[in-house]
Amino acid sequence: MKHNSICDATLLASAARRSVRFLNEIGDRRAVPSAEAIAALRGFDAELPAAPVHPEIVLDTLDRLGSPATVANVGGRYFGFVMGGSLPVTVAANWLAAAWDQNAVMAVTSPVAAAVEDVAARWMLELLGLPRESGVGFVGCDTVAIFVALAAARRALLLREGWDVESQGLFGAPPITVVVSEETHIAVFKSLGLLGFGRDRVVRVPADSQGRMRADKLPRIAGPTLVCVQAGNVNSGSFDPAEEICAAAHEAGAWVHVDGAFGIWAAAAPERAHLARGIADADSWSFDAHKWLNVPYDSGIAVMREPRHLRDAMSGDAAYLQRGEHRDPGFLTPGMSTRARGVEIWAALASLGRAGVADLVERTCRHAQRFAGGLREAGFEILNDVVINQVLVSFGDDETTRAAIAAIQDDGTCWCGGTVWHGRAAMRISVSGWATTEEDVETCLAAMIRAARAAVPSLQIR
Repeated sequence: MKHNSICDATLLASAARRSVRFLNEIGDRRAVPSAEAIAALRGFDAELPAAPVHPEIVLDTLDRLGSPATVANVGGRYFGFVMGGSLPVTVAANWLAAAWDQNAVMAVTSPVAAAVEDVAARWMLELLGLPRESGVGFVGCDTVAIFVALAAARRALLLREGWDVESQGLFGAPPITVVVSEETHIAVFKSLGLLGFGRDRVVRVPADSQGRMRADKLPRIAGPTLVCVQAGNVNSGSFDPAEEICAAAHEAGAWVHVDGAFGIWAAAAPERAHLARGIADADSWSFDAHKWLNVPYDSGIAVMREPRHLRDAMSGDAAYLQRGEHRDPGFLTPGMSTRARGVEIWAALASLGRAGVADLVERTCRHAQRFAGGLREAGFEILNDVVINQVLVSFGDDETTRAAIAAIQDDGTCWCGGTVWHGRAAMRISVSGWATTEEDVETCLAAMIRAARAAVPSLQIR
């Protein structure tokens, strides 16, 4: 009997060919799409087809209209928003996992997803120096990972007060005090709002000149308390003094969460690991793999020192579910149906190894230091201590700085975003992609200086 294949090999070969061409040409493109490419996106806004359309035509339309309108974060000259670019092995793993189309909710629905996630989780804990017996949930991004971790923290803190929040809800529950830095990321506040803590009902602790929470300014802790620590300030790259904060918080019975979105990966690099000193003393952690580890979007990780808090906060049950004896990924995260995110993380770690991850971190940090040095030599002001991959640049007063940023963005050689640091406008350079080379850095450095000086005549004399 002839087997009818469900695979259209020609179509998949076309997709692979188009993808390879896109990646090979990314270095010759602007860092952001042109106005013409963005305008061409109107071509997608058509009526829903009344009849089936050949898949190759669909793919061609997607490639022809979509590929030119992409942001080139997979290339070596995009330095906005702390966005990594996928390692080639993780792209290939992503393609294979997409072909598998596994639902990673339970081991019975995907033995391979459960097994690979288990290994990837163990490797990450080992690499980052986190407690080996921790529970790990694979989610879409650091924001969701924060949500998961804080939900588990909420459960644990209220259980100590004799309150089961999953069954009884928050009405009438004992209050929880939330302590954050004045430099805490928006993702934490978003999660606090979703969990019923309130975005503004927090105690804010002052930060120092580099954005580090001041441990000496921690409030007196009494009763159920959640303290949020940051490993890698989104502007300066600085680290809160986790060792001191954890010691003070735990002495008073508080829960400490570390938001390590990208900075936590510094723990994997011997020359940067001192920055992350003390983060392993916390109770929970959240971070991304699609930033500094350079796996495809979307990929976030929630880690809990005591796995039972993660399981109890995220679990559910129904008669039709077939729970396994071992790890069921979907009961460690908010979602039930979920893709096999661990495949790409496993591929990245299996390919890079311990030394490769360390080199990725150190190399991008060196690039950031070169940017800082080159711009300082050109007469511009670097506003932060460049401790990892983040650089803050001022080109003068706020108006001048914003004009320079706009000129650099319009030039298209590279792309950097703007921010405000201690009340001053600044350009933020985030070197997060594996593809950035020394040649890219020198090309972009020259373009930044050229564009800034051309946009602001007063900079010509520097």
